[in-house]
Amino acid sequence: MWAFWAVCGAAAVIALASAALGGAIAARKRRQSRAALALAREIFHWRREWLEADFLTMLSESKSLQGLSWSDCEFDDDVAFARDRGTGRLCGLVAITLKMESSGARRMADVETVGVLRAGTAVFYFDGQRWFCDGRTIFNLN
Repeated sequence: MWAFWAVCGAAAVIALASAALGGAIAARKRRQSRAALALAREIFHWRREWLEADFLTMLSESKSLQGLSWSDCEFDDDVAFARDRGTGRLCGLVAITLKMESSGARRMADVETVGVLRAGTAVFYFDGQRWFCDGRTIFNLN
Protein backbone atom coordinates (compact mmCIF):
# COMPACT_ATOMS: atom_id res chain seq x y z
CA MET A 1 0.00 0.00 0.00
CA TRP A 2 2.90 2.32 0.76
CA ALA A 3 4.27 1.78 -2.74
CA PHE A 4 0.98 2.98 -4.24
CA TRP A 5 1.06 6.22 -2.22
CA ALA A 6 4.73 6.73 -3.00
CA VAL A 7 4.03 6.43 -6.74
CA CYS A 8 1.04 8.83 -6.47
CA GLY A 9 3.13 11.34 -4.51
CA ALA A 10 5.98 11.15 -7.01
CA ALA A 11 3.54 11.63 -9.91
CA ALA A 12 2.02 14.67 -8.18
CA VAL A 13 5.47 16.19 -7.57
CA ILE A 14 6.44 15.61 -11.22
CA ALA A 15 3.16 17.15 -12.44
CA LEU A 16 3.60 20.23 -10.25
CA ALA A 17 7.24 20.64 -11.29
CA SER A 18 6.40 20.38 -15.00
CA ALA A 19 3.53 22.90 -14.61
CA ALA A 20 5.83 25.33 -12.81
CA LEU A 21 8.53 24.88 -15.46
CA GLY A 22 5.99 25.39 -18.26
CA GLY A 23 4.73 28.56 -16.59
CA ALA A 24 8.27 29.88 -16.18
CA ILE A 25 9.05 29.21 -19.84
CA ALA A 26 5.84 30.94 -20.96
CA ALA A 27 6.59 33.96 -18.76
CA ARG A 28 10.11 34.18 -20.20
CA LYS A 29 8.75 34.10 -23.76
CA ARG A 30 6.29 36.90 -22.93
CA ARG A 31 9.11 39.03 -21.50
CA GLN A 32 11.25 38.40 -24.57
CA SER A 33 8.33 39.22 -26.85
CA ARG A 34 7.69 42.50 -25.00
CA ALA A 35 11.37 43.40 -25.21
CA ALA A 36 11.45 42.61 -28.94
CA LEU A 37 8.35 44.76 -29.50
CA ALA A 38 9.91 47.65 -27.58
CA LEU A 39 13.08 47.38 -29.68
CA ALA A 40 11.07 47.21 -32.92
CA ARG A 41 9.14 50.34 -31.95
CA GLU A 42 12.35 52.17 -31.13
CA ILE A 43 13.92 51.17 -34.46
CA PHE A 44 10.77 52.34 -36.27
CA HIS A 45 11.00 55.78 -34.68
CA TRP A 46 14.74 56.02 -35.47
CA ARG A 47 14.15 55.09 -39.12
CA ARG A 48 10.78 56.78 -39.67
CA GLU A 49 11.98 59.51 -42.07
CA TRP A 50 13.82 56.96 -44.24
CA LEU A 51 10.80 54.66 -44.21
CA GLU A 52 8.54 57.49 -45.34
CA ALA A 53 11.00 58.35 -48.12
CA ASP A 54 11.10 54.69 -49.22
CA PHE A 55 7.31 54.60 -49.18
CA LEU A 56 7.07 57.74 -51.35
CA THR A 57 9.61 56.30 -53.79
CA MET A 58 7.61 53.10 -54.13
CA LEU A 59 4.40 55.07 -54.38
CA SER A 60 5.77 57.14 -57.25
CA GLU A 61 6.96 53.99 -59.04
CA SER A 62 3.68 52.14 -58.58
CA LYS A 63 1.27 51.68 -61.42
CA SER A 64 -1.96 53.34 -60.46
CA LEU A 65 -5.03 54.08 -62.51
CA GLN A 66 -4.17 55.00 -66.08
CA GLY A 67 -3.79 58.76 -66.38
CA LEU A 68 -3.60 59.42 -62.62
CA SER A 69 -0.61 59.94 -60.36
CA TRP A 70 -0.02 60.89 -56.74
CA SER A 71 0.60 64.61 -56.32
CA ASP A 72 0.89 64.86 -52.53
CA CYS A 73 1.18 62.57 -49.53
CA GLU A 74 1.08 63.63 -45.89
CA PHE A 75 1.93 61.27 -43.03
CA ASP A 76 0.23 61.41 -39.64
CA ASP A 77 2.46 61.59 -36.56
CA ASP A 78 0.93 58.54 -34.84
CA VAL A 79 1.78 54.95 -35.63
CA ALA A 80 -0.12 51.81 -34.62
CA PHE A 81 1.63 48.45 -34.33
CA ALA A 82 -0.12 45.16 -35.06
CA ARG A 83 0.79 41.54 -35.74
CA ASP A 84 -0.30 39.70 -38.85
CA ARG A 85 -2.38 36.77 -37.62
CA GLY A 86 -1.24 34.53 -40.42
CA THR A 87 2.51 35.14 -40.33
CA GLY A 88 3.03 36.70 -36.89
CA ARG A 89 5.01 39.48 -38.57
CA LEU A 90 4.92 42.88 -36.89
CA CYS A 91 3.42 45.72 -38.95
CA GLY A 92 3.48 49.47 -38.47
CA LEU A 93 0.39 51.33 -39.66
CA VAL A 94 0.57 55.07 -40.36
CA ALA A 95 -2.37 57.19 -41.49
CA ILE A 96 -1.72 59.11 -44.70
CA THR A 97 -3.58 61.65 -46.82
CA LEU A 98 -3.12 61.31 -50.58
CA LYS A 99 -4.00 63.69 -53.38
CA MET A 100 -4.20 62.49 -56.97
CA GLU A 101 -3.72 64.53 -60.12
CA SER A 102 -4.16 64.01 -63.82
CA SER A 103 -1.06 62.99 -65.74
CA GLY A 104 -0.20 61.86 -69.22
CA ALA A 105 -1.63 62.84 -72.57
CA ARG A 106 -5.24 62.17 -71.62
CA ARG A 107 -6.90 64.82 -69.45
CA MET A 108 -8.86 63.26 -66.62
CA ALA A 109 -10.21 66.41 -65.00
CA ASP A 110 -13.70 64.94 -65.07
CA VAL A 111 -12.71 61.91 -62.99
CA GLU A 112 -14.01 62.42 -59.45
CA THR A 113 -10.81 61.23 -57.74
CA VAL A 114 -8.66 63.96 -59.31
CA GLY A 115 -7.83 66.67 -56.76
CA VAL A 116 -9.70 64.90 -53.96
CA LEU A 117 -7.89 64.14 -50.71
CA ARG A 118 -8.08 60.44 -49.88
CA ALA A 119 -7.41 58.93 -46.48
CA GLY A 120 -5.35 55.77 -46.40
CA THR A 121 -3.00 53.73 -44.27
CA ALA A 122 0.63 53.08 -45.17
CA VAL A 123 1.84 49.61 -44.15
CA PHE A 124 5.40 48.97 -42.95
CA TYR A 125 6.81 45.54 -42.03
CA PHE A 126 9.41 44.38 -39.49
CA ASP A 127 11.48 41.31 -40.37
CA GLY A 128 13.06 40.92 -36.94
CA GLN A 129 16.01 43.20 -37.66
CA ARG A 130 14.82 46.06 -39.84
CA TRP A 131 11.69 47.84 -41.04
CA PHE A 132 10.78 47.99 -44.73
CA CYS A 133 7.80 48.77 -46.94
CA ASP A 134 6.45 47.60 -50.25
CA GLY A 135 4.37 50.70 -51.01
CA ARG A 136 1.15 49.06 -49.87
CA THR A 137 -1.66 51.48 -49.05
CA ILE A 138 -4.96 50.45 -47.51
CA PHE A 139 -7.89 52.71 -48.31
CA ASN A 140 -11.19 52.97 -46.44
CA LEU A 141 -9.70 51.76 -43.15
CA ASN A 142 -11.38 53.63 -40.33
